[in-house]
Amino acid sequence: MVDELIGILERENVEWELYWELGRGGSFRIERERLDRSQRKFHSGIGLRIGYRGRLGFSYITGLNHDRKTLEGFVKRTIKLARVSEVPFVGFPSPSKVPRVEKLYDRRIDEIPFEEAHSLAEEFASRMRELKEESTTLSGSMALAVSTYGIANSNGVWLEAKGTGMSVSAYAVKKDGKTGSGSYYQAYRSLQPFEELETAIISAIEEARLSHSAGKMEPHSGEILLEPEAFRAVLGIFLENLSGDSVYHGRSRFSRLGEEVASEGLTVVDDATVPGGVGSFPFDGEGNPGERTVLVEDGITRSFLLDETYARFLNLRSTGNAVRDFRTTPHIGTSNVLVAPGDENLADFNGIVVRKVFGEHTANPVSGDFSLTVELGYVVKDGEVVPFRDNMLVGNAFQFLRSLRGIGRKIARKGSFYSPRVLGIARLV
Repeated sequence: MVDELIGILERENVEWELYWELGRGGSFRIERERLDRSQRKFHSGIGLRIGYRGRLGFSYITGLNHDRKTLEGFVKRTIKLARVSEVPFVGFPSPSKVPRVEKLYDRRIDEIPFEEAHSLAEEFASRMRELKEESTTLSGSMALAVSTYGIANSNGVWLEAKGTGMSVSAYAVKKDGKTGSGSYYQAYRSLQPFEELETAIISAIEEARLSHSAGKMEPHSGEILLEPEAFRAVLGIFLENLSGDSVYHGRSRFSRLGEEVASEGLTVVDDATVPGGVGSFPFDGEGNPGERTVLVEDGITRSFLLDETYARFLNLRSTGNAVRDFRTTPHIGTSNVLVAPGDENLADFNGIVVRKVFGEHTANPVSGDFSLTVELGYVVKDGEVVPFRDNMLVGNAFQFLRSLRGIGRKIARKGSFYSPRVLGIARLV
């Protein structure tokens, strides 16, 4: 059908781009240690962008099996939208060599029967029942997916790729006078051994135990160590300012590169080429190659995150950071974000540690001010661990990055975010 659609488009005096997807998956939800819901899902469709006299039109169609009349109507409708559009069009990418990114596809996930995946989810629920503690309930999920996506445009781009994914989550609630909760989530490109499901359960139970015994701690101002999940929230506020659309429209704190924004030891990279990375891809949603882009190097800004449109607006080159699905137009996003390890041994840190926070969506990315609720933290003193929660972590993302006193050696992965522990200055209220 794609070939037929291209034939129709080539008869029109327009620039065009097709983006198509075909995917399927199985998802399994566990409630109170019992498999509660199993679903098989299929999706497919095509998104079409038309460039006409400097304006851009977009529409999509679900499914990949349509007759010629439907396809012709799809094309004519999108051309009409381009003619009346207020969205500027500056051009589509030209063909470029894309990298070979390893370990994005696992045949075992592609070929696993739904019944076998269902049995694995049943085992997951059974192991929850075996590991649960008194006064604790467990829930969770498991999902497997395989998808193919491709892109073609009037400049000669023609690319297609196939990938797989697996995700595992567990959530524990401990009720004994008061309530504590813990959670675990991780995503992968390959089929994981059963031990990873056990890790999810054990980690959620351990967090729930800490949360259950935690109370609010006294206010503190000074050194605070952030574990990777908490640091991701603070760094994310900063990274919004490196998005090309924010820079172009004046919503960013930055207008040029080469500014000192953090302590000398901080290096942050966006890398779509990490083998097996959850956020990895050989090409982005416009057909530009996936790249390794240094955003901050030793505290200095080196690159913005760019798609084709905002790269052209800013007279720069795309960094391959256009993300999308067939129902949407491309927008700027990250792939895998990597914080380079430092030389500090923060594994045996004595002091205040914040593991998880929430509420980063309320932060002001331009000012950098944040006030995040601490979901779980703890104070370490002479080997004793005293948990706390419900304080507010208050500070400014830009000031925190400049205040970094230490960056750990050991990297931990949380989805598509890779980071060590970091030590900086903030407040707990």
